[in-house]
Amino acid sequence: MSPTTLPRLLLAASLATLLGGCSILGSGDKNPVTLYSPAVQVKVDPSWPQADWQLVLAKPSAARMVDSPRINVRPTPSELEIYKGASWAQPATDMIEDTLLRGFEDSGRIHGVARVAAGIRADYKLSTDIRRFESDYQGQATPTVVIEINAKLIDVTNQRVVADRTFRQLQPVGSTDVSAVAAAFERGLQQVAQDVVGWTLTSGQNDKQTLKR
Repeated sequence: MSPTTLPRLLLAASLATLLGGCSILGSGDKNPVTLYSPAVQVKVDPSWPQADWQLVLAKPSAARMVDSPRINVRPTPSELEIYKGASWAQPATDMIEDTLLRGFEDSGRIHGVARVAAGIRADYKLSTDIRRFESDYQGQATPTVVIEINAKLIDVTNQRVVADRTFRQLQPVGSTDVSAVAAAFERGLQQVAQDVVGWTLTSGQNDKQTLKR
């Protein structure tokens, strides 16, 4: 055996061991995971103004535990766990960004709206931070869904904060079943999205009217 042949054989053996390990890990029994994808449609409030300006949505920010497909649950105030065998179809940040974008688009109350990456010329930017997106037992037998989002409406021309507000939505679940928890998240997401869309339209339009004076 030549001196160069031995290292090649050792390398091949090492790769075979690694691949064998991957195969064993992949062949283990796995519990099925149920994916939940809330279907949210924001209802238009007749009191919302007709905006004559354009808006871009910044990608929502969130802590790592929130910015994931895992469904978080807080059994006690100091513990944060996840529901096993259940997951969101997309991370909470993507879910909320998509919901808000559709809410503005479907409202018919704004001249133009898009994500920041779309590169449209905008008057205002909506920046959001997702502080809580979890199921919280709060010392009760059944949990309550808690969604908390801080929103800032920013004037794109000078980076002035036009308005700043924290939105909080609580939805009692009334059950420990994960499907009931997901349904409560859907109700909460619909309400908080409606609140954010209406507040943004009103705040932006009020600011535009003030600037015209």
